[in-house]
Amino acid sequence: MNIIETLAKAIQTILQDIGISDIEISFEHPDEMSHGDFSTNVAMRYAKQLGKNPQELAQEIVSKLGTLELVDKVEVAGPGFINFYLSKDYFKQELTSISEDSGKSNIYQGKKILVEHSSPNLFKAFHIGHVMNNTIGESIVRLANFSGASVTAVYYPSDVSLGIGKAIWSLLRKGEDMLDILDTREGKLGFLGKCYVDGTKIFEENSEIQSQVREITRKIYEKEEGREYSAYLKGKEINLEYFLEETKRLGSHFDAFIFESEAGDVGKKIVQDNIPKVFENSDGAVVYKGEDRGLHTRVFINNEGHPTYEAKDIGLFDIKFQRFNPDISILITDNQQTEYYKVVLSAASEIKVEWKEKTIHRTHGRMTFKGKKMSSRLGGVPLASDVLDLISQEAQKKIEDKEDIQRIEAIAIAALKFSILRATAGKNIDFDPETSLSFEGDSGPYLQYTYVRCNSILEKAKITGFEISKIPSEDWKPEALEKLLCRFSETVEQSIQLWEPHHIAGYLLDLAHEFNSWYGQTKILNDTNKNSGFNLYLVQSVMYILKNGLYCLGIEVVERM
Repeated sequence: MNIIETLAKAIQTILQDIGISDIEISFEHPDEMSHGDFSTNVAMRYAKQLGKNPQELAQEIVSKLGTLELVDKVEVAGPGFINFYLSKDYFKQELTSISEDSGKSNIYQGKKILVEHSSPNLFKAFHIGHVMNNTIGESIVRLANFSGASVTAVYYPSDVSLGIGKAIWSLLRKGEDMLDILDTREGKLGFLGKCYVDGTKIFEENSEIQSQVREITRKIYEKEEGREYSAYLKGKEINLEYFLEETKRLGSHFDAFIFESEAGDVGKKIVQDNIPKVFENSDGAVVYKGEDRGLHTRVFINNEGHPTYEAKDIGLFDIKFQRFNPDISILITDNQQTEYYKVVLSAASEIKVEWKEKTIHRTHGRMTFKGKKMSSRLGGVPLASDVLDLISQEAQKKIEDKEDIQRIEAIAIAALKFSILRATAGKNIDFDPETSLSFEGDSGPYLQYTYVRCNSILEKAKITGFEISKIPSEDWKPEALEKLLCRFSETVEQSIQLWEPHHIAGYLLDLAHEFNSWYGQTKILNDTNKNSGFNLYLVQSVMYILKNGLYCLGIEVVERM
């Protein structure tokens, strides 16, 4: 039983004795450490039921708590908060447990977690919106790994649609042999991207070619052998290879994929099999009357007989749960799809209730770019590769070894990813390359720099003969740095329970700020410092936690800046 469980149990027993049932007790850290290590508003929550003043109830609870192990004192503050000050022994115990495995837990030990993210629209370039999805998705995959679960990362490429039909129409018109003539991946991708744009433009302007595009789309849906399907497969292979290379560059790994075309076949059959139980016919299409459930009505099979995105997602639910049988299925999308998924999940729950009950939907916002330089050089919706290349160029200016491409890339990716992950889930982000690359500000590179500083101190200690010790002097008192170190596992657990990486991002910034302030005031490698060995242990602990915290965010540490 950890300290929070101990405190909660003691308070719960008191409240039950005075007539309160169905008790919920929450704790938080006061904004100021001088106000205690944990605080609860439980007296303010239940005072009204007892007809008491919150402060009066808080005083009563404190008086009945008596002596608690690992607690120095308990105080009532403000309108009825109860603040707990933990003992030196508590912090000694917590500090000595810090290791290279800190943050890992068994919250979901024995469970299977599936995370679906970074689902690209093939024949369209991998852009900055995909980077946001990939960054958040990869972090959630890593949090799931830290929870002790068996984790499967899945991506769901959109490989069949009217849009792709337009691209293939344009490709055939220009000549699909161009994909063999062009000798670089970038050239092939650029050509396919132009086909997508041109095909879409001509489709909208010329009604005469619309029937041709629809026929090509039909052949792709039905996998009909011929020139159209052959050109489609060639383009699909090029785009999949590109997607996997781009996400690998970002540090992502996928265990499996499910194509939209596969999900469409499955989803269409499920929808048809659930008429009229869940769906109904309407003007030649099949719809889900969401309006009858307080939502909105959506088409699941269009009047051409093709499954829409909605039906494909129904098929995706079936494939995911049959193939992987997850206890938790996490889905990451743009926040503009929130209302869409309310309808789809509602329909899914009427087919199989576990599809909705076991699915967690997490969203992200959009990214804008601060500064004319960034905006003008990128333009429109920028490609992921262009953004990373630009940030890498800026990062190169800040480090000594300008030929170390791998390190430059790691710093650039840290800048981009941390800007995304420090934001509250679902919020839009204004990316500023200057502040995001700062080694002294609230950035990913700043955290990498702090890790490098810790490593450098430990290396110097080895050379000069100083040894690490877990035992502080008798007169040692835990300060802000030690207290923050003890909160890491709790912060990781919070991020896992909510599937929100920004809690870790904020914590790491607080830890780095506190460490660098402490470092500036402490003579660590000094023979007259009786706590030099223990201080080195604190440095090592900060290094372990920074490494593990950054891992959870999908960010690599570097050995030097």
